[in-house]
Amino acid sequence: MAMTLEEISDRMEISDLLVDYTTAIDTVNMDALDDVFTRDAHIDYTAFGGIKGNLEEIKAFLKEVLPLFSATQHLIANSSIQLNGDTAEGKTMCQNPMVMKKEDGSEDMVIIGLWYVDKFVRTEKGWRIKERREEMSYRRDL
Repeated sequence: MAMTLEEISDRMEISDLLVDYTTAIDTVNMDALDDVFTRDAHIDYTAFGGIKGNLEEIKAFLKEVLPLFSATQHLIANSSIQLNGDTAEGKTMCQNPMVMKKEDGSEDMVIIGLWYVDKFVRTEKGWRIKERREEMSYRRDL
């Protein structure tokens, strides 16, 4: 069945939203997350030992944790998005290599594979993530 122009536009906007999230995280720009999530979003990072909470709690957590890494790179692919009017659900694959500097100056790397399981909502400012849960696929320490 052919998609309408609105469905194509919605999918593209949601895809851009997913990229905006990864860019905000990888550049440690937590204020950019205000344009990714709803104000009342619920975010669950517990699959890899993080926290779950609202947007402000998550931003504070990320400001504390992300500086531990000298580099991160969230690579997303294979998004499955189901539109339902002004709401949508999605599941997106992510591979994230993270580099940590050790006290002796050497570096360790961990690579995690995960799925983002999201609930999206259309707002007056465009699509936003209302709920996000990470689902673990794998973790590899190098």
